[in-house]
Amino acid sequence: MYEVPKIPQATAKRLPLYYRFLQNFSNAGKIRVSSRELSEAMKIDSATIRRDFSQFGAFGKKGYGYDVQELLQFFRSILDRDEATNVALIGVGSLGSAFLKYNFHRNHNTKIVLAFDTGSPHAGEKRSGIFSFHPDVLEEKLIEHSIELVILTVPAKAAQPLADRLAGTDIKGILNFTPVRLDVPDRIRIHTIDLSVELQTLIYFIHQQET
Repeated sequence: MYEVPKIPQATAKRLPLYYRFLQNFSNAGKIRVSSRELSEAMKIDSATIRRDFSQFGAFGKKGYGYDVQELLQFFRSILDRDEATNVALIGVGSLGSAFLKYNFHRNHNTKIVLAFDTGSPHAGEKRSGIFSFHPDVLEEKLIEHSIELVILTVPAKAAQPLADRLAGTDIKGILNFTPVRLDVPDRIRIHTIDLSVELQTLIYFIHQQET
């Protein structure tokens, strides 16, 4: 087992990307890869890649590059790729339904195992092969399925009340797709993805390129 030092948040966000592209190189039969090749594939500056990798120890060799399998083993270890994490989805609207149809376990180490929606019965119903329950049974089902992570795709007004309920459970993280900045205990990690903000940011950078 590798010991991973504390790393900057920006570096941590790139870890799954490194794993994905290294897996692509491995599938293509590559034995070793240079920071330049990773840079061209990932569209990330090669200096950034070298700086990130240097924080994990001496993986690269000058004139040789990086051993693909060694890096894959390292990233698999720190990302727990060999064991799926159970995820619950709350809110099966348009975005939530898309998540259910895709489901992450096909390509990642996360798997949506159940969902919650006000339109679902207390006894549950199948949606895209996943059982969806009414939120009234939220707490008991989270315990029953050993849920660690929750994806929140509900209307804004429902976000904080649900977060308050989740704070009373043993979940460790919330992927929040609402525009609300949730208030939860420090033990729960929140990543908020506001699609409208992301779109506006993209438009800003496009306009910047045009000037």
